[in-house]
Amino acid sequence: MFIDQVHIHVKAGDGGAGCMSFRREAHVPKGGPDGGDGGSGGDVILEADSSISSLIDYRFKHHFKARRGTHGKGSRMHGANGENLILKVPTGTQVRLYDEENKQSGVLLADLTHNGEQVIVAKGGQGGRGNIHFVTSTRRAPAFAELGEPAEECWVELEMKLMADAALVGMPSVGKSSLIARMSAARPKIADYPFTTLVPNLGMVYSEDHNFVVADVPGLIEGAAEGKGLGHEFLRHIERTALILHVIDATGGWEQRSAVKDYFKINHELVSYAKELKDRPQIIVINKVDIPGTDEAIQELKQAVYEQALEAAGGNEFSDDFAIPQIHCVSAVTGAGVDALIAATAQMVYELRSAAAEDEKLGVQYEQIWEHQRLTRDKHFEVRNLGGHVFTVSGKAVERMVIQTEWDNEEAIAHLQRRLEKLGVEKALVQAGARNGDEIRILSRAFAFESAIESDEAIKRYNEVADKIDD
Repeated sequence: MFIDQVHIHVKAGDGGAGCMSFRREAHVPKGGPDGGDGGSGGDVILEADSSISSLIDYRFKHHFKARRGTHGKGSRMHGANGENLILKVPTGTQVRLYDEENKQSGVLLADLTHNGEQVIVAKGGQGGRGNIHFVTSTRRAPAFAELGEPAEECWVELEMKLMADAALVGMPSVGKSSLIARMSAARPKIADYPFTTLVPNLGMVYSEDHNFVVADVPGLIEGAAEGKGLGHEFLRHIERTALILHVIDATGGWEQRSAVKDYFKINHELVSYAKELKDRPQIIVINKVDIPGTDEAIQELKQAVYEQALEAAGGNEFSDDFAIPQIHCVSAVTGAGVDALIAATAQMVYELRSAAAEDEKLGVQYEQIWEHQRLTRDKHFEVRNLGGHVFTVSGKAVERMVIQTEWDNEEAIAHLQRRLEKLGVEKALVQAGARNGDEIRILSRAFAFESAIESDEAIKRYNEVADKIDD
C-alpha cells in the first residue's frame, strides 16, 4: 500500500527532578549539599531512510513517546538519561507542525532529502539540577533543587514526495503506465479507461551509460493545481524530480483532444501548483505515433513548442535564451523510439544530478539548520498587555522555567527571577509598559512585577552595561 501523508502525535521524555540532599555520615556533622541531577528525557527524532518507500508504518499507529529521565539521588548520584526514540521515514519527507483540532498544517520543521538526515521533532526535557549547583559564597546550604523540565509534545504532519529522477506527467490515458512498463521492470495496472493509475509507480531504468529512477504520476486534469481530481495528491510528487517527461497522446484519445491544448493545459497546472516548475527541464514525449493519422497532430505540436520557445526568447531565434525542449516520438506498444528516449533522459538526468551534487559539496549541514531553527523557536517569547495593569508572558523556554520551579520554596522562586531576567523577560515587560506592582501571568502562575529598570533611560543604561559584559 502506498501512503504518502500521515499525522502523528509525538511526545519526548520528561526530565528527571534534581535532588535536594545533604551529606550525612559519621564524623561529618556539617556535610555540604550532595543532591544529584535528574536525567534528561529522550528526544523524538525523525530520520530519513532511503530503504523505506512509503509512510505505511504510521497508517494505524499515531502516538509515539520517548523514555523519561530518572530522578537524581543523594551522594551526587545523577539520574539516567531517557533513550531517544528514532522514527524512520522515507527520504523526501517534509515535516510540519499540525493543528489536530483545526486540521491545519503549520510551520515547516524540516525537509529530509538526504539518507540519514535527522530532525528533532520533540525535545526531551532537561533534568533538573541538584542543590550542589546552587552553592554561592553567601548561600552555603541551598535547600532547593530544580524539577525536571517538561518534554515537548505535538502533532506533526509527514508528507512524502517521491525522490525520482524523472516523472511522467500528462493527461489521463496518454500511455504513461504503458511507457514506464516499457522503460523499466515496473508493472503498473494498464487499462483503456481514465485514472487506471491512482497512486504513483516507480521504475528503475537501466541505460548503457547512466541509470535513473522514473515515476509514473497519475493523470492530471484541468484544475489539478486547485485540488480538482486529487490534483494536490499527485502534483506533490513532481516537485522533487530533476526532469519532467511530458507525455502527450498523438491521437487525442477517445475524447479527440487537441495535442497542443493538452500540452499547454498540463504546463499551466504545473506552474499554478509551484512556480519553480516553470523552469524545470522537460522532454516532450509524443506517444502512440504507431497509430495512423497522427502526423498532423505531431507537426502542430512541434510548431507550437517552437513558437513558445521563440516567444520566451523575445522573438530572437539566435538569443542565448532560445531553447527548444527535446521532442521524442514513441510508441509504448511497439517500443519504437523508446531506446532513444531512455538514452536522452539518462544523459539529461546525469547532467542535472551532477550539477546538484556540486552544490552539495559546499558543505551545507542540513541537520544543524533544522536544530538552529528549533532553538530559535524555543527561545522566542511574547509579552501581551491585557489592560488593567495585567501582563502575560508566553513562550516555550519561559513556560518550562516556571514548571521547573518549586513554588513553595522562596529560594527556588528567587532563582527563577534571575533566569527570567537573563532571558530578557524583565526588559521586555518594561518595554511593554509594565511597572512595579503590575500583575504578571505565566501559565497558571501570577506574581507582582518588581524591576530596577522602569524608564527608557534606564533601559538604555541597562543595554549599555549588558553590551560591555558581552564584550
